[in-house]
Amino acid sequence: MEAGQGFGRHGHRDMEIITYVLDGALQHQDSMGNTSIIRPGDVQRMSAGTGVAHSEFNASKTDPLHLLQIWIFPNTKGLKPEYEEKHFYLHQKQGQLTLVASGDERDNVVKIHQDVKLYVAVLKKGDHINHNLNSDRSFWLQVAKGSLTINGQTVNIGDGVAITQEEQINLIGNSDETEFLLFDLA
Repeated sequence: MEAGQGFGRHGHRDMEIITYVLDGALQHQDSMGNTSIIRPGDVQRMSAGTGVAHSEFNASKTDPLHLLQIWIFPNTKGLKPEYEEKHFYLHQKQGQLTLVASGDERDNVVKIHQDVKLYVAVLKKGDHINHNLNSDRSFWLQVAKGSLTINGQTVNIGDGVAITQEEQINLIGNSDETEFLLFDLA
């Protein structure tokens, strides 16, 4: 999002909306009375439920904003709208998968109304993660920064990888800084 640009007040309903800022700062305001600035390391969750209106703008008048916004259908329609955000420090994500959002009741993650787990990780060149998967579930890996190798295949910024019927993934950072999201889906 270019400096000073954004989206004026608009509505959503029956959607779990997760915002993950990579660079810059996002100014958020909604009809539930929430006003905040979301920065790198922050994970914001808005459950639109029966309906919510919000606006979101690049908080800077000079610097661009780079973010990912994920929309997930909730497991129940007509929920009361909710808002939540949590900060995850770089050391929590460096060289490891860190759970940041989940449908399970867990401490220190944002709660989403769906059977989904969202992990993030930041890898330096040569960093290595092996992660066991439940082959009965599906997975999506989204590369947000840099480049990595997953099970021998190189993927780059902007690439997404669908993973099914696998028992393990082997991840190796190829860049000075690689950041990615891993979705564990029912």
